[in-house]
Amino acid sequence: MEEKIKAVLSEISVMLQTHGGDAELVEIAGKTVKLRLQGACRGCPHAAATIKQYIEAQLQELVDPEIVVERVADEA
Repeated sequence: MEEKIKAVLSEISVMLQTHGGDAELVEIAGKTVKLRLQGACRGCPHAAATIKQYIEAQLQELVDPEIVVERVADEA
């Protein structure tokens, strides 16, 4: 399942990069995927929607319907 998650995230990254952002994979723990938003996505007011309604929805559809995506805070 980890390889499938990484493949989907790679495709999602291409789309995010067209908007000046990206998502860094921090950890996969069971069916929980932890991401850190980067670039323009980091401060975007739509970041929560990007995580849940786009990234999580894609992973649930293409990999496993029980996947949960969590946003990890930026490093200090």
